[in-house]
Amino acid sequence: MTGNIVIRKCQSLEEFQLCVALQREIWQEADLEIEPVTAFVVAANTGGQVLGAFDGERLAGFTLAVAGIRDGVPYLHSHMTGIHAAFRDRGVGRMLKLFQRDEALSRNLRLICWTFDPLEFRNAYFNFNRLGAISRTYLPNFYGVTSSPLHRGQATDRLLAEWHLDSTRVIAAVAGVPVPIPEPAAVIEMPAAPGNGPSLIPGHSPQQLADIQDRLRNEFTKYFLRKYAAVAVRRDAAGRGYLLCPWSDF
Repeated sequence: MTGNIVIRKCQSLEEFQLCVALQREIWQEADLEIEPVTAFVVAANTGGQVLGAFDGERLAGFTLAVAGIRDGVPYLHSHMTGIHAAFRDRGVGRMLKLFQRDEALSRNLRLICWTFDPLEFRNAYFNFNRLGAISRTYLPNFYGVTSSPLHRGQATDRLLAEWHLDSTRVIAAVAGVPVPIPEPAAVIEMPAAPGNGPSLIPGHSPQQLADIQDRLRNEFTKYFLRKYAAVAVRRDAAGRGYLLCPWSDF
């Protein structure tokens, strides 16, 4: 499925320009909100990462990460990952993540963080159940209201994923062992997606999405203040939901 894809660091201006072009195609933001070539150059040369998934000379996807400090410890913040429409659902995103982890560990970095939209349940499943990440931080309207049609003119509420690269659950997840679904201390229920699809977005009105977002904001904030972490999602006959356990379990 991904036999022709090669993951490697982007290093030339031409490769950084390919990343910018793909970013523009995916997010369709106003020029003012596009990360310029210089941002990719700086990240690649100051301890961050610019990783490309290449099918021959064609860029199938990329990851942009910047260097950061969290609680006094160096880590990577994975700011942006984009996959070309022609290469989605082919495992390219997972390939980028696994390469990203290996590269970080080679520099003795043990944490990568990124943000994702809690309304995009498919991303939550990938982050928690497939990669072994956890979340204990909710960020209301983190990026502000942007011009990207992907953000639907709504507040950009985000969960912050923490990927503890050498934790037991992550080691198992990257080896292809399913992350155990814990007996949760709390569940944040999600409405069903139309047609049992992977996303809530197509079948709900902007007002319905805003109402769901408000509820999630309140519930996540409440549980995170109680020192719970989101550690998995459930999607079965019983419904869909985020599963939370005490931080101390992880």
